[in-house]
Amino acid sequence: MSASKIKVLCVDDSALIRDLLTEIINSQPDMEVVAVAPDPIAARDLIKQHNPDVLTLDVEMPRMDGLDFLERLMRLRPMPVLMVSSLTQAGSEITLRALELGALDFVAKPSLGIRNGMMEYANEIAEKLRAAARSRPRQALPKKNAPARKELAAPLTSSEKLIIIGASTGGTEAIRSVLEPLPANAPAILITQHMPGGFTRSFAERLDRLCRISVKEVTDGERVLPGHAYIAPGDQHLELARSGANYVARLNTGPPVNRHRPSVDVLFHSAAQHAGKNAVGVILTGMGKDGAKGLLEMREAGAATIAQNEETCVVFGMPREAIAMGGATEVAALDDIPGRMMSLVAASGRAQRV
Repeated sequence: MSASKIKVLCVDDSALIRDLLTEIINSQPDMEVVAVAPDPIAARDLIKQHNPDVLTLDVEMPRMDGLDFLERLMRLRPMPVLMVSSLTQAGSEITLRALELGALDFVAKPSLGIRNGMMEYANEIAEKLRAAARSRPRQALPKKNAPARKELAAPLTSSEKLIIIGASTGGTEAIRSVLEPLPANAPAILITQHMPGGFTRSFAERLDRLCRISVKEVTDGERVLPGHAYIAPGDQHLELARSGANYVARLNTGPPVNRHRPSVDVLFHSAAQHAGKNAVGVILTGMGKDGAKGLLEMREAGAATIAQNEETCVVFGMPREAIAMGGATEVAALDDIPGRMMSLVAASGRAQRV
């Protein structure tokens, strides 16, 4: 039986974290820890020896920088890597860099009450390892991509037009790929990416540096304007609302939906209600089904909707569910999504002017 189990190698300088991860992973029927390493130097030999399916990696380690190791690993032996990150500003910036280099996803390790905190995350860790084992290894987006990305032509639209995006595992880099080519006067964009509090601000700041549009972590009651992308803060649901003639963002700490807060379904549902055919909905890579029902609601309210295709998804979970439910008016490769979004926005504008 053990031959079919997911083989995991845990790399962490903390013996406590190594022990807790081992306990969590070995308690699952379908996975096992084949080896643990206190640093990347020890990990290199263990990778050759055990050929693991997934690596868990703490980036902040003494003997060798985790990011250097990850960069080398993705170049020489690409494999699914789940980051184990501290919930600090510095930790969140390092984690985002790791995702950029090709890490698949991350789990946040608690700063206090580590044992109880890690055990609370046990199911999430196991689920993310399963998704990682099934995923396609992802090499970093080449740096030369950024300047080479052609700016898309801006559609002739009113400030009524909106683009609504939801993503999970693999989504940080997918969102970057979607936003980077957009012109500075693109329609307003609202984004829910599954992420814990503390990470979304760093994520928004990083995108803001890379994109022509302004990207920020949204605040409650903020007016939604063209040329801006608004990212849901970790641990708060983002909804679209109306205030007179304007769109505004609303945040709340209601119960998790599909075990997520922020939830993509919450955002898509509000867009269906308040924007209808003025919106374009986009569901990107991610595990689970959050957003599938909401995308169908958006489509039924008159919105054009896009699901990312299987070939370009890191994890084809949320888009697969959305397609199966009939929520997607079209399915597109990641690189084609920015152009399709802008075409659909322009087409809906023309249809309304005719």
